[in-house]
Amino acid sequence: MNIALIAHDKKKELIVQFCMAYCGILSKHNLCATGTTGKLISEQTGLPVDRFLSGEQGGDQQIGARVAYNEIDMVIFLRDPLSDSQKEPDVNSLVRLCDIHNIPIATNIATAEMLILGLDHGYLSWRDIANPKPPRRKQGY
Repeated sequence: MNIALIAHDKKKELIVQFCMAYCGILSKHNLCATGTTGKLISEQTGLPVDRFLSGEQGGDQQIGARVAYNEIDMVIFLRDPLSDSQKEPDVNSLVRLCDIHNIPIATNIATAEMLILGLDHGYLSWRDIANPKPPRRKQGY
């Protein structure tokens, strides 16, 4: 599955700790993240992470576009509910896209743990049935 990881500045340490704790599960999946979050996760866990722009430069919008094209299966967006309200439109936009396209999203650590444990137990395999991915084309054809 394709998992997107995003964290507000005050939650970056928490998402890195989350990824360390669940490294065994996350290593079985494709990870992508906004710029700084992806860099921190990759450096501190060794997990391969495809990185987009930083959130301030539109990285969360890039992830939103992938959600809209059904290229993301789960989003973990650890947000700081006490942060600057200027970031709220970005959060709301991504949550709305996930709702439209039936993408599981966690905005806090408790929900993130439930999603990742559910993923490990196979409770999200419906994503493969409800939203099958087209077979990858071989290069050179």
